[in-house]
Amino acid sequence: MAIILRLDRMMADRKISLNELAEKVGIANVNLSKIKTGKISAIRFSTLDAICDALDCQPGEILEYKREAAEKKL
Repeated sequence: MAIILRLDRMMADRKISLNELAEKVGIANVNLSKIKTGKISAIRFSTLDAICDALDCQPGEILEYKREAAEKKL
């Protein structure tokens, strides 16, 4: 996938645990863990909004686009 999640990096920068962020965002630890590890195919804007609010960051600090090799040929 060309979208890379950098939530783990942002959490480390902010020195916030998974449990603490999950509580602030209002989602289950297991769901936040899936977001953190990139094992998701979609994220709700409301969840992204809550994460950005809790971490005081912009969506672009959490999401990164990296063109895949096959796409470069187009």
